[in-house]
Amino acid sequence: MLDPSLLSENLSLRQSVRKPAVSGPGGVVAAHHRVAAELGAEVLRRGGNAVDAAIATAFAVGVAEPWMSGIGGIGAMLVLDARSRRVTAIDFGARSPANLDPAAYPVVGGSDTDLFGWPQVAEGRNLVGPYAVAIPAMVAGHALAHELFGTKPWAELISPSAELAEAGVQVDAHTTLWVASAFHDLARDPGCRALFLPNGAPPVAPGAAQGAPPRLKWPALARTLRRIAGEGPRAFYEGPIARAIVAEVRAGGGFLSESDLVSCRAVRREPATLRYRDYEVHVAPELNGGPTMLEALAALQRVWAPSSREPDGEAFAAYADALRPAWARRLNDLGDTAPHPTSTTNLCVVDRDGNVAVVTQTLLSVFGARLLLPETGVLMNNGINWFDPRPGAPNSIGAGKRVLANYTPAIATGSDDVIGLGGAGGRKIMPAVFNLLSFMIDYGLSLDAAMHAPRIDVSGPDRVIADRALPHAVLETLGACHPTLLADRTGYPYNFTIASAVRRRGGVGEGAVEPWLPVAEAVAP
Repeated sequence: MLDPSLLSENLSLRQSVRKPAVSGPGGVVAAHHRVAAELGAEVLRRGGNAVDAAIATAFAVGVAEPWMSGIGGIGAMLVLDARSRRVTAIDFGARSPANLDPAAYPVVGGSDTDLFGWPQVAEGRNLVGPYAVAIPAMVAGHALAHELFGTKPWAELISPSAELAEAGVQVDAHTTLWVASAFHDLARDPGCRALFLPNGAPPVAPGAAQGAPPRLKWPALARTLRRIAGEGPRAFYEGPIARAIVAEVRAGGGFLSESDLVSCRAVRREPATLRYRDYEVHVAPELNGGPTMLEALAALQRVWAPSSREPDGEAFAAYADALRPAWARRLNDLGDTAPHPTSTTNLCVVDRDGNVAVVTQTLLSVFGARLLLPETGVLMNNGINWFDPRPGAPNSIGAGKRVLANYTPAIATGSDDVIGLGGAGGRKIMPAVFNLLSFMIDYGLSLDAAMHAPRIDVSGPDRVIADRALPHAVLETLGACHPTLLADRTGYPYNFTIASAVRRRGGVGEGAVEPWLPVAEAVAP
């Protein structure tokens, strides 16, 4: 059954959007904001490796694209060492504060309208404001990556993001759209209101005849970033910055403590790996979307092989067959039920030597908790929203628990072929990475062709969402097998995730980004 109810009656049916992949022997940085990608490519030009460039890009994109990530967030990184061919996972996922009280999040009925449709919590405490804040581990994650793989001085990699915050990122229509999408919550928070709503309204870039676009200047964050650059990453977790963060969060009732920050560390892990066709597919292990994707790929491989030169209706039906039961198990069974050792953006880097870094980092919802701390300039995550507010489930809200997140950075290694990729978009990320890997591995599509090809989204066990641009015969075959909604592939809302990827074959690096996102860019040094 095909359901067209999600389709826009306004959009052109003939529009074509293309953003060609780029390549070069010196490597490529692919990120969801051009300014950040350019800063990362400059690190490659100066002799830095993939991890150096990824760190610089990650801090910069948190300034340039603040609705998606930043130092108040969390995430994961995968690194391929070209010499050893070994993949390392760096886990800097969210953990709830040690003193969190689950009783502070009573369910009041109905469903929220955020990413997951959880039952509503009193005052939206799991979504917006200080109660929604989980321990921010992004800085710790990049610190561990630098310790293990970095070659350039830490300060050299972080300082450009401080300069970017001081100068301010130009306002464009994309900025206006994202700020407007969260207007009511941003208006309620003094820090967000001061930065994102000048004169009480979303910033708007003037036309060419009216002068240069305004800039969102962020001096408090610039000071914080300079301190982190000069004193090292622990300056975020101990001392004046940490004390200020905790004081401001706790003033609003949140549970974050100084001991939570002092004890925050990223963890080096062995990746979860699957032999898929002639490739090894590596993902971050445990509480993210990667293991579920490997489960779905394994199921696909057992029962299906391509029978045409490009993805057809049978292929997409097989994708859905593999993804829907994997989602059912994920949503019913997975969560942080036992102690463990100690919005979203994705960026990928391949360097001149073939090292690859893939980073997915997030504030979770757009603008995270919509809580910008005035003294430090840090925009905080709303990681508590990842937890199920209903008690008794594996992923229920609890104290000191790791969350079940959806980001899915991945690296696939084949004979003279390495693919690094990931995306932004909550539950849409994993199926998009699944689609793209199959396009390239099963059908031999180039990185450019795979990124432009229409795909499907399976973000749960109940239904399939298919790109309107798929051929009619494909849609008919898919709809005969699965309940299928049709949707448009647009820059907003993004129904099929915002993807980015790099690839290296024959000694040449390639990079590609989501064609429909106007600010995303792949840059070769």
